[in-house]
Amino acid sequence: MNRLNSVPAGIVTGILLAILVVVIIPGSGFNEFSLVRWLHILSGIMWVGLLYYVVVAQIPGLAAAAADKGGPGGAGITKYVAPRVLLWFRWAAVATWLTGAWYLGRAGTFDDTFMLREGFRVIGIGAWLGTIMLFNVWVLIWPSQKKVLGLTPATDEQKAAARKTTLYATRANFILSVPLLLCMGGATHGLPF
Repeated sequence: MNRLNSVPAGIVTGILLAILVVVIIPGSGFNEFSLVRWLHILSGIMWVGLLYYVVVAQIPGLAAAAADKGGPGGAGITKYVAPRVLLWFRWAAVATWLTGAWYLGRAGTFDDTFMLREGFRVIGIGAWLGTIMLFNVWVLIWPSQKKVLGLTPATDEQKAAARKTTLYATRANFILSVPLLLCMGGATHGLPF
């Protein structure tokens, strides 16, 4: 089987290569904290990457398709692409939050982080932004998208309202992701607060 032709095979191959890198680097110090942090970064890239794809490419593309009266429309995207994007998007959000919480819990800093105590404010702000974004995914975006995609029965008026909710919640997450990424990197690389 060609591992480049299958998403699951690609994921497994990537993980195996990562394990190989850890094994061949002497004294890498790879431990549970390293594993959890790596999983947090990996799932976060998946989550934010899909968020950026949706905001920068899919939403504008669907708007252009809807405006093009002689074109093919957006049915292919809404039927085949959007449900798959939303599946990976919402579970990557959960994985990102849980691995972050796991890391903070094992380090004994979960409370300090979420209480924004001195020395933990940068990562704490990032954790709160991620929590708000997770809420938006599961409470606003996903229920609304189920209506828009026809997975849940809805009237045309309900679908129009759901589109607006999805658009605003998704764009809010896009905006929140910028300071979130600043805090995530800055917590270990130099923001002084």
